[in-house]
Amino acid sequence: MGIVVQKYGGTSVAGVERIKVVAERIAKTAAQGNDMVVVVSAMGKATDDLVKLAHEISAVPHAREMDMLLSAGERISMALLAMALNEMGRDAISFTGSQAGILTDTSHTKARIVEVKAHRIERALAAGKIVIVAGFQGVSTELDVTTLGRGGSDTTAVALAAALKADVCEIYTDVKGVFTADPRIVRNARKLNSVTYEEMLEMAASGAGVLALRSVEFARTHGVVIHCRSSFTDEAGTVVKEEVEQVEKALVTAVSQDTSEAMIRVDGVPDRPGIAAKIFSDIARERINVDMIVQNVSHDGKTDLTFTMPKEDLIRSGDAVRRIISEIGAEGFSADSDIAKLSLIGAGMKTDPGVAAEMFSALAEHGINIEMISTSSIRISCVVRSMDINRAVKIIHERFGLAGAPSMSPAGRG
Repeated sequence: MGIVVQKYGGTSVAGVERIKVVAERIAKTAAQGNDMVVVVSAMGKATDDLVKLAHEISAVPHAREMDMLLSAGERISMALLAMALNEMGRDAISFTGSQAGILTDTSHTKARIVEVKAHRIERALAAGKIVIVAGFQGVSTELDVTTLGRGGSDTTAVALAAALKADVCEIYTDVKGVFTADPRIVRNARKLNSVTYEEMLEMAASGAGVLALRSVEFARTHGVVIHCRSSFTDEAGTVVKEEVEQVEKALVTAVSQDTSEAMIRVDGVPDRPGIAAKIFSDIARERINVDMIVQNVSHDGKTDLTFTMPKEDLIRSGDAVRRIISEIGAEGFSADSDIAKLSLIGAGMKTDPGVAAEMFSALAEHGINIEMISTSSIRISCVVRSMDINRAVKIIHERFGLAGAPSMSPAGRG
């Protein structure tokens, strides 16, 4: 019928029995006349175990060697799944990222895909084979093994779907789709039938772990429709696409949380042109992605500058700031890893000015202090103490009625 790209996460291939179940699902889809390309993550917590081993050797492992190490996890999964399919009588072949033609830049541990040369996959499909690809990895323009960062297998799947012009890209995880909140925190969270690329991008950037941010960016750029669903059931999941057909736009779509960030505050920064550029240029050279930035009002020619970044980059961020505070004449800095980000997302927020006030009021009523605020046209994010984040998610989810029928924007409330 067409080309179907499927991606299976670590929990879906966590053991031999789970791999056999996945093989049966793949074979069933192939039996319907589809050409199959399957992307797999490492088994269970294999990547975490490898990261732990690396940090037992070094506090800051060598980036190139880290890629060599971490790429092993997906290679194990792909080979075992191909074996399972061959054992069932299906002709399957496994490819590493480099063999599959995933060409990346030279940024180790966070490489970006620059091109997909899927000729070998196309030849295998033409020969009637089911193709299994190791996710999360590729080969750089310098011919080194690279990895795409956490969630990189999602990006691999979407990139292959775009290159092969697949009919659908199915992302299988351990949840049934995209929910109005993390169902592990909010028990009555509601599964969404569909969301727009724009909403999913904001959710992914705000901590929703269902889809990796870069995979959604890639899907939007190349028009790949994603169907996010569970590998444990046959239920339909959540479709991510350009526009969601809806008579009345929901005011708020979801609330998400992110506990993976840390914060640095630079005190007594001279308030003059070029200082912020100097700080963030040095941080950018370390390949560190800064998220939220707040600069306080200047007093006596001095100001404080606060920003957040992934916790895994806190040490390197601190080292970069330490190197430049004397150059710029700042008084010092402090680091804080005990924070979390709470975000409210919804396309309907574009036309309703009262959402921020309602969110802040709900948090204040329950004694939750807001330390930083960041917004976009469809998102409001707050930094709170990490110990308050689960309670904050429940409070905001309930305040905006996300468990039942979605709240409507003013145009649809009549």
